[in-house]
Order: sequence, then C-alpha cells, then structure tokens
Amino acid sequence: MPLVEKLLILATAAQVLLTMGILVWMGMERVPRVARGEIAVADIAVNRDAYPLRARLLSNNFDNQFQLPTLFYVAVLLALWFGGVGWVDVILAWAFVLLRYIHAGVHVTSNQIFQRFAAYCSGLVVLALLWVWLVLRIVLAPSI
Repeated sequence: MPLVEKLLILATAAQVLLTMGILVWMGMERVPRVARGEIAVADIAVNRDAYPLRARLLSNNFDNQFQLPTLFYVAVLLALWFGGVGWVDVILAWAFVLLRYIHAGVHVTSNQIFQRFAAYCSGLVVLALLWVWLVLRIVLAPSI
C-alpha cells in the first residue's frame, strides 16, 4: 500500500479517535453523576438539560462528530476505492482533521462561539476542497 494511502487512513483513524475520545470523556462526565444519584434517570430520558454544562458541551460535540465528519469518511472511502490518492488528498484530509480537533477543543472548553465558528467554517472549506478535488480527479481520470 502506498504511503499516501496509509497517511489518508491514519487521518481517518485520527478523526475516529477524536470521536471515541469525546465519547469516553462524555461518559466520564455523565455516568458517575447518574450512578451517585445526582441526576435522576427520568430527568435525562428525553433531554440533556439536567446534566451540568461540561457534560452538555461534550454531548453536543459528540453529536457534531457525526455531521461534517460523515462527509469526510465518504470522501476518504471514495478516494481509496477509485485509487490515485496523492499528496493533495492527504494534506486536505489532515487539515480537516486538525480543524476538527481545534473545533472540538474550543467546543468542550471555553466554547467561544466565534472561535468555534471559525474552526467549523475552516473545516467546512477544507472538506469542500477535498470533495472538489476528489470529484475532479475521478471524473477527469482517463478511462480504462
């Protein structure tokens, strides 16, 4: 397997790691509170309002990991399926993942809306560029 394909898979793994890390952190914030009886199960059965702020931020960020990153995963799978992965794919993929880490970091700590929005929009632009590059590369590829 070429190095660029391995690096693309590693970028995907880094995004998965972010999602799993947020999930574990969210569990560490939520489960002990429910287990100690600080939060009644009935109070969280329908919404998250009974959780403290940090747990709600983590939950919102976890949900967010299934929005733009879903389009990222599809792009990576298509890139690997059609072949011809190059450094542009790798750089855009890693840039997207880095911006997702920045977005998550802001989201679950200071939650500064303008910083979070800037990271989100930057990631969206990079993801759009990845998709444009991917589609052009596949459509303009010579036929076999």
